[in-house]
Amino acid sequence: MRNIRYLVQPGGALQGRLRVPGDKSISHRAIMLGALAEGVTTITGFLEGEDCLATLSAFRAMGVRIDGPEHGRVIVHGVGLHGLRTPPAPLDMGNSGTSMRLMNGILAGQVFDTVLTGDASLTRRPMRRVTEPLTRMGARIETTEQGTAPLRIHGGQRLSGIDYPLPVASAQVKSCLLLAGLYASGVTRITEPAPTRDHTERMLQGFGYHVQREGQCIVAVEGGGRLTGAAIDVPADLSSATFFLVGASIAPGSNLLLEHVGVNPTRTGAIDILRLMGANIEILNPRLAGGEPVADLRVRHAPLRGVRIPEELTPLAIDEFPALFIAAACAEGVTILTGAAELRVKESDRIQVMADGLTALGIAAEPTPDGMIIQGGTLGAGTVQTHSDHRIAMSFAIAALRASGPVAIHDCANVNTSFPGFVDLTHNAGLHITEQTS
Repeated sequence: MRNIRYLVQPGGALQGRLRVPGDKSISHRAIMLGALAEGVTTITGFLEGEDCLATLSAFRAMGVRIDGPEHGRVIVHGVGLHGLRTPPAPLDMGNSGTSMRLMNGILAGQVFDTVLTGDASLTRRPMRRVTEPLTRMGARIETTEQGTAPLRIHGGQRLSGIDYPLPVASAQVKSCLLLAGLYASGVTRITEPAPTRDHTERMLQGFGYHVQREGQCIVAVEGGGRLTGAAIDVPADLSSATFFLVGASIAPGSNLLLEHVGVNPTRTGAIDILRLMGANIEILNPRLAGGEPVADLRVRHAPLRGVRIPEELTPLAIDEFPALFIAAACAEGVTILTGAAELRVKESDRIQVMADGLTALGIAAEPTPDGMIIQGGTLGAGTVQTHSDHRIAMSFAIAALRASGPVAIHDCANVNTSFPGFVDLTHNAGLHITEQTS
């Protein structure tokens, strides 16, 4: 992979109207369920980032005809729940934890063996959180001694539904088990300690599969049904939009309209947290697109204040915290995050890596086992190491809007996993960013 560095000059404001790329979580699931459906699925707004392309390539390797992507349009010719074929080689998920965890659930129900692998970062990430409950369902999955990939999934196993309380709120684990439940005899019921993103449940229903919900935290499926091809309109990704919500909030003179953003209530924790901090964010023209709530978001500069982040919002903003830490660094007073130990097992240890980066720019940031304590202050010039984490790179690029000098950000190639075109889009909106390649 090329060595890419961002150099961002201080200052600027974000102006105009823009649409960030399509939602990564929904794009993954649209390919997966489209491939397992009977009939044709047409996807618009598909995120053409490396993570989602890894999912697409995996299903092509298992015999699914997929046309595109072309300008975000993909046509999936589904083969049904039992129509996948043995791939000729291990399936490489690249940097995508979503692909690897959700694919475990699908592949556990197949008649053939498969191997899942990924890049150096992904093969360090914990997988027992999905392999252990799948084993309880009857799956046979081999991991390394550390519980990481490569994963060897043995086909031909008889799966049975289980009643599984999630130890930690995780949409990826929930989704993995629901997908395995499509192949299991009986009912698979998942109980969450707190609500997490529900894209899988919504999309299963959109493909005609019955999903049973009991309150906010219990969801169940019964095996033996079928999926029917559907039309999926992928909204703009709220996780990607959050960089701009933070940037416009912290940069004086900013006034930005973000178009057609997914505002699924299980994903809007970042908006709620920024509003608690005093951000000026309006939700305009709310509507539905393919069963998912979408809206336009207007954000203007506003002075932010430090807050103690309510723990019930933590699972609803888990991917957005790198950007939210930048908001905290620019706020008046102290921001305290707890209940976010999950951040330590993302593409990087996002608690430690963000704390290191903030410290390098002159901000007092104290990492804790499950969160961080940040004293708002003045961001200085400096150099940040991202540890190949795309969200770390984009967060510190946005931080330069309030820095007193240039910010150099190393190891940014993985930004293309979730946000192709980030540099051009942010530059056109008013960020003084250049990309350097070696």
